[in-house]
Formats: sequence, C-alpha cells, structure tokens
Amino acid sequence: MKPTSPTPQGTGIGHSDDVSQRMASASCNAVDATPLPHAIRAYLLALQHDDAEPQHYGLFQDEHSTLTQAQQHQTNWLIAKLPICSHQPRIGVNVRKTTARLQQQGYDAHYVNFGIDSNSPTSNPMYSSASPVFPASDNRESFDTLVLCESIHSTEPLIAINQAFDRLPIDGDLLIMDEFVLRYDATETTPSFFLDNMITLAERLGFKLIEQIDLSDRAAPTLAYWQRAIQIHRQKLRTEHAVTDEQWTQFDQFYRRRQLQFSKALTGYVYLHFKKLSVPKWRVQLLHFNQMPDMLALFKKTFQHDMTPTTWQWKYDAHAGRAIGVWRDHQLIAHYGGIGRRILFFGKPQTAVQIGDVMVDVAERGTLSKKGPFFLATATFLEHYIGYGRPYLLGFGFPSERHMKIAEHLGQYARVGNLIEFSWSSRPRYPHWRTKLQPIDDTTPVTSEAIVNSCWQHMVADMQSAIIGVRDWEYVQRRYLHHPSQSYRVLMIKSRFSQRVEGILVLRYDAADCEIMDFIAPLRAIPIMIHHARRLAGMHGCARVFCHITENFADHFAKTGGFGQPAHIPIPANIWSPGPAPEILKNHWWLMSGDKDFR
Repeated sequence: MKPTSPTPQGTGIGHSDDVSQRMASASCNAVDATPLPHAIRAYLLALQHDDAEPQHYGLFQDEHSTLTQAQQHQTNWLIAKLPICSHQPRIGVNVRKTTARLQQQGYDAHYVNFGIDSNSPTSNPMYSSASPVFPASDNRESFDTLVLCESIHSTEPLIAINQAFDRLPIDGDLLIMDEFVLRYDATETTPSFFLDNMITLAERLGFKLIEQIDLSDRAAPTLAYWQRAIQIHRQKLRTEHAVTDEQWTQFDQFYRRRQLQFSKALTGYVYLHFKKLSVPKWRVQLLHFNQMPDMLALFKKTFQHDMTPTTWQWKYDAHAGRAIGVWRDHQLIAHYGGIGRRILFFGKPQTAVQIGDVMVDVAERGTLSKKGPFFLATATFLEHYIGYGRPYLLGFGFPSERHMKIAEHLGQYARVGNLIEFSWSSRPRYPHWRTKLQPIDDTTPVTSEAIVNSCWQHMVADMQSAIIGVRDWEYVQRRYLHHPSQSYRVLMIKSRFSQRVEGILVLRYDAADCEIMDFIAPLRAIPIMIHHARRLAGMHGCARVFCHITENFADHFAKTGGFGQPAHIPIPANIWSPGPAPEILKNHWWLMSGDKDFR
C-alpha cells in the first residue's frame, strides 16, 4: 500500500507515485469474505425444497431452473462426454449423487474421494501427512475413467492428480469440472487454482490435455442462487443457525464478489479432459511426514553434514511450511522447501515464504532443462504456493550465485536485491556512559514481550516503504530463544538515565567472529547497537564483528565506519507464477542473517 508517512530520510528506498499505486494493488492477496459452510447450504436447500448436492455447481439452462435441475443437467452433459470404450468402463466419481445417477443409467460407477481438503483443521499445510483415500480394495489401475467435480479448488491439486495417475492405466481418462482462475488481477484475488497451472501440472505428471470447454456462463448462476437463498432466509439463518449480521454480510459479500469475478472472466468454470499417456521419469509429490528420513538423507548427501530431526521439526513442523519432493524409482532425488513468514509489505500485513533446503541429488544435477528435477520442484512449488491467490504473496531466500543463475535462466527468479557484508574491529570492554545492556529471555515473558513488541513497533514506523519480516516477541522466541541447536544472545540496549529501551540486538559467536544476526530498533539506533556489538565482541575475544544487510539499507551501516563488501548472496523473487512485479520489490527488502534459516 502507499505509505501514509514520508519515506524516512537516508533509507535509500524512495519510490514514485506510479510505483506506490502498483504496491497498493500488489498487497491485496486475501479474500475478505467466506463461503457458506456445508451445514448451512444443506439447511437452505431444505428450506427451498431443493434436493441438490450442497457442495457443487450446476449447469443452468434458464433463470427458472432449480439447483437440482442444474446439477442433473450437469450430470447429463458429463455423461455425453464420457469416453467411448470397447467394453463397459469402470468409472470413479467424487460426487455421490452423480455416481448414483450414473449407476441408475447402467454405468459401472463408484464413488471415490480425491485428495486432501486443504481447509481441513486436521490437514497439515506443510509436509503433507495425507495418504490416498481411495478404497483399500482398489488396485493401482482400478478405473478406466476418473471424474473430479469441484475438488481441485478445495484440495491439494498435486495430491489429487497423483492419486488419479496411480489409479488409471495408460490411455485412462481423467475428466475435471471445476472452478479455476482464468487470469489474475491483483485487486480481485481468489484461492482457486490457476487454470494454466492446472494444465501444466497434469502434463508434468504424465497426462495430455484432450479437450477444454469453458462452461462459466452456465455455471455462474449457481453463485446467484446461493446469494438469493441467504437473502430470502436471512431471518431463519439468524434464529436457527445463530448467523450474526456480520457473518451474513460476509456470506453475501463472498457470493457478490465471486459473481463479479465470473463476470470479469477472472474466474471461470471449466471442463478438462486429460488422457494418461506416459509414466514420467520423475514424479513430483508433496512430502509426507514419514518421508522425513529421505529428506534428511538427501540433505546430508547434498551439504555434507547432518540435519537432525529436531532441527527439521523446528523448521518445517512448528509453523507454516511447505515442501515439494521429486522422486525417481522410489528415491527422493530433489527437494524444494519453504518456511512461512509473516511480513509487512510496505506497512501492510502480508505473508511470505522463505525458500530453503533446495537440493538435487548429485547424480541428477546434469539435467538443468525445463524437464529436469530442479525445474520440476521449483516450478511446482511456485505455482502452488506463491503469488496472487496463493498462501504466500512473496517468496524470498538466499541462494548461491550458481542457483540464482540457473533459476534466472529457467525463467523462474528475478534478482531484486543483494546482501552486503559489513565488518568492524572489536572494541575494548569499557562500558558506554549513556546506555547499558540487559538480556532478554523467557524468565520474565510478560516483561520481555512488552519490550520486544515496543521495539518492533518503533522499527515498523521506519519501514513503511520497505518489505520486512515481522520481528515481534512470538518470532524472537521461536527463532532465537527456542532454536534447537544454535545459541544466540538476545539483548536490549537501555538508557542509563531515562530507562528508555533503545532496541534489541541479537548476536551469535564463533571462535573468531561475532555476527550481528538481527536488530529490532528504529534506524537511528543502529550506531549505538553496533557500538555495543563491538564491545561484546572484545569481551568474548573476537577480533571482528560482521553482519549481512540488504544493500538498499547499506548507508546506515557505512556511516558507522564499517567496511562493506559484496556477500555474493542474491535476493530472488518469483516471476514464474502471477504476483507482484520484480520492479515493485527491487531494493525494498530489509533482510539480515537472522532471516536465514541456516544461521
């Protein structure tokens, strides 16, 4: 969003009005209303004496059709599209009433459940613990045709398509009828999956697109149907289901907004017919919890040292993380992970994901084309998780120059910044006359929380024109105080006279150096923070103090007498899936060593 206060002097991150407007558009990444819960939909259908399936669209023939009639027409339309076989095909369908209607017409149809509901409170959004939910009696090629109606936008597409692949023979057919994003507008985002990504994903997994039909005009009245229903029965919803006025407004806004998205052709209802033609050399999948040993083994092979299960859980299991794996002959040969992070995007709350643990087995690294494992893992992750309408608006990370150049060559990343390393000599241990140090820990959590959050709010005031990860007490606890293997010193700098807290300083020591991991303070406090870091380095026998900071904030550190040099660590941005343009992000990140998961 356009900042409400002027750019702080000396930050080196000013912007024009045109860029400000693009920032405002790019910050919209969440749908601000909610659909009707299943129970309320079923209740409304009962009130309207409509025997429709509560969760699914229909294809309306005219404005007088009921939803039941529209869904019946959808089933008839679908039956006409079933592939012609020389034998009676075995058909799996994920809608019970559609399955029953097919059975009534003599088809060998079976109800199956696809994928895992990404909105389920029992589903983990990180490393998936989902297992296939087809009936256990079915073998791996148990259907000639599979039909998915409105499951992709409410499940993990990668799980659903992989399950379909495993249950179809070569030349088997996959029919999908679903809502998709047709094109992205930053001001009108939706959590539905991008149609082009859906087609690309299916083809990546061994399918070929045979037919595509846009049914949006005939499906869109379903949204108007639900909006009219909640308006007609508003009073009954209030008394029978305790729906508040605020909830009613949210429901109404949701359906109005979705109708607008359909009318603008941002979202649509599309029929897709895929045929399974091949078994790919590499399989792309979400990683399961029970596959952690495979990931840890690949990590050791790639980086020549161990990651402990405890560290893995700290990184991926304790907060919103994601991971894509690439497999060859039941062996994990590539991994692309991401760790969720709350950020401020030009002063507004947003979500980002830090990319980490990007690994490809050394035996497979020669394949750097758009069909190789590095590309498959990266592209699938970006399509699923980063950009407009995805769980995270932005991605960031700290790749090597080699990995950055590969991703740039493949059209997946753009460079939006670089890290600079500043270093200083240590200082004598003499105390500072005006300020003093005091540790921050968990022994007095209420006091520590108030201090850290206050310092963070002072920092926020200077970051209205920047992109920065949230550095509140919750973050400090998890990142520094509860780290399973690293030891950090978290200190507050306090005035000796007024007792005012100037800021929070986070340090990490090794045998020769003291590294400044993080600052939580207004920019004016940087000189005094560095002064104390140099004092503490001297006390610990370190010869040098250093820190990494994005180059757009380098002036603040150069003024302290530090020696700056390139760290050779680029800051990437996603350009593979629709999201904020690189020029909006370029030279606006505040990133330090503490933003890396591996320091």
